Order: sequence, then structure tokens, then C-alpha cells
Amino acid sequence: MFAVRNYQQGLQRLLAACDPELLGESFREGKFRLQVAASFYDGLRVEEETLVAYLRQCTVANLVGPRTVGVAVRLGLVAEDNVLVVAGVPHAQLLVIES
Repeated sequence: MFAVRNYQQGLQRLLAACDPELLGESFREGKFRLQVAASFYDGLRVEEETLVAYLRQCTVANLVGPRTVGVAVRLGLVAEDNVLVVAGVPHAQLLVIES
């Protein structure tokens, strides 16, 4: 299962998604701080198939956790080299730019 929340602003669709066990946690490493706020990420619990559908529909995504980020990497939406790891927790953002 994954924790997800969708936000819509005009044509833009933001997906906030994380591994649910990380909700409410904060991680620090050097100058980086990653806060997995339930108020931002927690909305629905979905299976991987639904997360994939949401990732394919969003224009912006904020992703946290090894399983959640791993799905985006496997789909080719995020390059592994672009994943930021804060205190062992993967974090990735993506932006879809259509020409």
C-alpha cells in the first residue's frame, strides 16, 4: 500500500505519495531536512496499480520512501541519479513538461 494525496490547480495535478509507515516522520542529514507531513501526503491508501495510474496522470509529483520512489524509477519517470537520499530515505520530485 501507498499513501497518496492528489491536488488539482487548474490544469496542474500534483501527486504527493509516500510509503505509509513514513507518515509523520522527519529526517535530517547535513543541510537536508525531509518532513513527511501527514497533512500533505495522507489522503488515500492505494495499491501499486493505482499509484502507477496517478503517476501517469500527474504533472508534478513529490515522492518519499523506497517503495514509492522505486515505482517511479521502474516506470522511467525518475532517474536513480536524481533521487535524493536523506538519512537513508529516498525522496524524488518530478515535473512533466509538455511541448
